[in-house]
Amino acid sequence: MKSNPKVKLLLTGGMALSLLTACSNQVGDKPSSPAPSADGTSTSTAQDPLGKYAEPVTVTQVLGFNPPEDPRTQQGITPDKNAYFKDLKEMTNIEVKYKWTVPSSQFEQKFALSMASGDLPDILELDQKNYEKLKKQGMLADLTEAYKQYASPALKKYMESDGGFAMKTFSSEGKQLGIPAFEDPFLSTQLLWIRKDWLDNLKLQPPKSIDELEKVAEAFVKGDPDKNGKNDTYGIAMQKNFFFWGFDVRGLFNGFGAYPSVGDNQSAWIKGADGKLVPGLIQPEVKNALARMQSWYQKGIFDKEFALKDENKAVEDITAGKVGISYGEWWYPNWPLNLNVDKDPNANWIALQIPSLDGKPGKSLVPTLRSNKVFAVNKNAKNPEAAIKMINFYIEMGKKKYIEKNKAENGYVYNWFNPRIYNPAQIDTIYTEVNKALDAKQNEITLDDENYKNVADVFKATQDFLANNTTNASKGVNWGQYYSRAAKEGGWGLTRQIRENKAFVNNEFYSVPTPTQVEKGGQLDKLMSESFTKIVLGGSLDEFDKFVASWKTLGGDQITKEVNEWYSTVKK
Repeated sequence: MKSNPKVKLLLTGGMALSLLTACSNQVGDKPSSPAPSADGTSTSTAQDPLGKYAEPVTVTQVLGFNPPEDPRTQQGITPDKNAYFKDLKEMTNIEVKYKWTVPSSQFEQKFALSMASGDLPDILELDQKNYEKLKKQGMLADLTEAYKQYASPALKKYMESDGGFAMKTFSSEGKQLGIPAFEDPFLSTQLLWIRKDWLDNLKLQPPKSIDELEKVAEAFVKGDPDKNGKNDTYGIAMQKNFFFWGFDVRGLFNGFGAYPSVGDNQSAWIKGADGKLVPGLIQPEVKNALARMQSWYQKGIFDKEFALKDENKAVEDITAGKVGISYGEWWYPNWPLNLNVDKDPNANWIALQIPSLDGKPGKSLVPTLRSNKVFAVNKNAKNPEAAIKMINFYIEMGKKKYIEKNKAENGYVYNWFNPRIYNPAQIDTIYTEVNKALDAKQNEITLDDENYKNVADVFKATQDFLANNTTNASKGVNWGQYYSRAAKEGGWGLTRQIRENKAFVNNEFYSVPTPTQVEKGGQLDKLMSESFTKIVLGGSLDEFDKFVASWKTLGGDQITKEVNEWYSTVKK
C-alpha cells in the first residue's frame, strides 16, 4: 500500500489492494437529503452522510501520485479519469477538478509553490508541518459542524477507535481543523526483505547479525546470486532519501540501536537516561551505522549511484532483479516485490526481523501515533462538508454490494482517490478474518460490513495463490496480497510477532510540529541529508560531529527544548 508517499505510509499506504468498489446503480435511486447552503450550513437537521446535492457541487484538489499499484489497471488511464469520480458524481453530485497533478516525487516542491502563492485547492492533503503552517495562517476551515452533521457511523467509529486521541491532535481552540488518516502504529515496523532463492543459490542462511548481513550482501554483489553469469547485482536497496516512506534505510539504523527517524524525514525522539526526550538523529549509534555504511558503499553493497536515485529508481532495480535485499514495511510484497515475482519465476522473497549488532532480534522504531497526513479544507471553500461526504463515500465503497463493479481493470484506482480514510485496524482485520476463514476451511468470507471488499480480495488472492490459479490475477499479484496481509510468516504476520514480543522502541514525540520545527525543519533536513550522504560516499566521519554541532546551533537545541516542554505537559 503506498497510499500516496505521504501516507505511506502506506502504503505506504499504505499501499494496499485494489481497495474499493464502484457504486451500484441502486445508489442514484436513494432519496437525497436536503443540500447544504453555500455557506456550508445545513437546511435540515437530518443529514444523510451520502445525501445527494440538489445541484452539482465542484471541489478542487491537487494530487501527487504513484503509478497504480494493481497491474490489472487499464493502460493509459490518468488521475482525472479515475472511475471513482463517476460514481462519486452519481452518488453525491460532487465533481472533482484538479488544479494540478504531478508524480509524487514532485509533490512537495509543487505544493510549497502553491502555498507561497496562496493558490490552494478546496481539499488539502497535508503533512504535519504544512498543517501547522496553514493553521497559523488561518487558512483552514472549521470542520466541527460538518463532521458532526455528516460523518457516517463508520467514519465516527474509526475516529473514536483511539479514544479521540488523533482527532484532538488536529483540533485547536475547540475547532476541528483536520480529519487525520491515522493507522495502527505497527504498520511502520521495519522488516528485512531478502531473496531466499539467492540465499539458496549461494548456500547461505538468512542473516541474524549485522556481520552476517554484510557477508550475505557482499555475496550478492560478487557471487552471481541469480546465476546469469553476469556481474550485474548489488546487495541492499538504497535511495538518496535516508528516511523516507519506502526503500530507505531506517531499519538498517535500527539494527545498530540507532533511532533517527520514523520516515518521511520526521526526526524521532526517544527517552534519554534522565527521562527526558533526546533526538535520535544525533546519537552516537547513528555515527556507528554511518561508518559501516561507508564501508559497504566501498564494497559495492549499495549501488554506486544511490545518491542520484529516488524511490522510483530503487523500485526499478528491485523489479529488474538487480538487488536482493531491502529494508521496509509489511506491504512490500503487494508492491513492488510482486512485480519482480512476475518478471522472474524463481524469485522468492521472505521477511525477516531486522538483524542487529549482537545477533539478537533487532528492535524496530515504532511511532506512538502513525498519522503522516491529515485532510483539511481551505477556509475559502464553499462546501467544506463535501470533504466529509467524500470520505464517507470512500468507506462506503468497501461494502459487499459494490464488489463486482469496483475493479482495477474497470478503471478504479484507489490510490488516486482523496480524501480517503481507512479503518485504523484494517490490516489486522484482514489478517484475522482471512486466517479465520482458512482455518475453518470456508469458501467465502461471511463478514458483512465496510471491510468486506478488503478481506474478500485477500481471501480470494490467497486461495488462488495456494492453488496456483492465475485465472483471475498473476502469480505475483496473488502472492503479494497473500504474503503481505495473510501469511503467518509474511509481512503483517511477522509484524504481529514483533508487537507481541515487544521487540520495538517507541518514538515518544507525537504532537504537531513545534514552532521551531516548522521554521527550521526544512533546513535541518537538508543539513542531515547532505552530511550523511557525504559520509557514506567516503567523507571523514568527523563530518558527523560537525553535523551534530550545526544541527544544535541552527535550531536543534531550541526544538529539543520545545519537545520536552510538550513532553512534560503530556506526562502530567
